[in-house]
Formats: sequence, structure tokens, C-alpha cells
Amino acid sequence: MTAAVRTLAAGLLALNESFVPLLLRDSPASPEELAEPLTPREREVLQLLSQGLPNKQIAQRLAISEHTVKFHVNAIFGKLGVQSRSEAIVHAVRMGLVVL
Repeated sequence: MTAAVRTLAAGLLALNESFVPLLLRDSPASPEELAEPLTPREREVLQLLSQGLPNKQIAQRLAISEHTVKFHVNAIFGKLGVQSRSEAIVHAVRMGLVVL
């Protein structure tokens, strides 16, 4: 409860994951609209990006090299049509690919 109050005080919204599809149903974009869908590994990397983790920590968590993480990040950027991590996260949240 305290975390929810702090979240609201920061100007953010705290809600149960089950409500996300309802909020996004009128969204102009959906995962199905991607020209090329994200792979399961790209989705894992994207979720960790949304947590603010740097490439080194993502590599450690997934037991892969930093080079491989960079490869996945670039692939994600290309598929989402974005040029930065923050842009990728915003786009992914709007598309329902990640939940913050």
C-alpha cells in the first residue's frame, strides 16, 4: 500500500496487471502490428531494459555476452522503429509488450 501511495505521489499510476489490456484496447498499436515480431529472447531483453538495467547486468541475468545483448537491443530498436532505450520502453508499454 505504501508503494502505491508513493507511486501516486510521484505522478505515476499503480494498478494490477490485469487492467492493462483494458487500458490498451484502444491503443493504435499492438504487438501483432509489428512487421517482424520480437523473439522470446528479445522480449526478455526488452523487459530488463524497462527495468533500467545496463547491458552488462542484462548479460549477467540472461547468461549471455554483452555483445549478444547489444545485438538484441539493436534488433529491438529496428523492429520497434525507435532510436533509444527510452523510446523503446515507451513504445513497448504502449503496445503492451512490457508492463512497468
